[in-house]
Amino acid sequence: MALLPVLLFLVTTLLPSLPTEGKDPAFTALLTTQTQVQREIVNKHNELRKAVSPPASNMLKMEWNIDAAANAQKWANKCTLQHSDPEKRKTSTKCGENLYMSSDPTSWSNAIQSWYDESLDFEYGVGQKYPDKVVGHYTQLVWYSSYRVGCGIAYCPNQDFLKYYYVCQYCPAGNNVLKKNTPYQQGTPCASCPGNCEKGLC
Repeated sequence: MALLPVLLFLVTTLLPSLPTEGKDPAFTALLTTQTQVQREIVNKHNELRKAVSPPASNMLKMEWNIDAAANAQKWANKCTLQHSDPEKRKTSTKCGENLYMSSDPTSWSNAIQSWYDESLDFEYGVGQKYPDKVVGHYTQLVWYSSYRVGCGIAYCPNQDFLKYYYVCQYCPAGNNVLKKNTPYQQGTPCASCPGNCEKGLC
């Protein structure tokens, strides 16, 4: 089977390589030190979190977190194309992590959408529809209590194909094994919010 232009992280044993600063303007435009990039990432997450089906009654609104972003960037710079040690992605709490690799510098919105698209293989209350399907990126993205996000990107020229490495970390971590089939509480949007409600998000 021919390699697809963009692949999600499953399992890989690629050799590590050193990142470069990246001179391509398309790559530079993705750096998460830029306010507009942070805004794009947060807005895309919130757009998708309020669009879950069935609807969520307790979905928290996401916000940017500089500590999570710093950890995500440090890990991206290693170009390992593997998940980081959970102990190395702590902020004030443990954090989850989504990874994305691409042969070209695609937008953050596209990367985040690809994680959400795993919902096609997920059934609320049941879990993954098929045993060979990956849904953990989706469930972490829509985990109701993971309301802080920070991301980083690296260019890894020594990789043969997947040279652009995207990392997002989510705090507090989602994907609790005991609740993995119900990443949020089903119900009328905001019905279970402890306080304010804004466009379907707590």
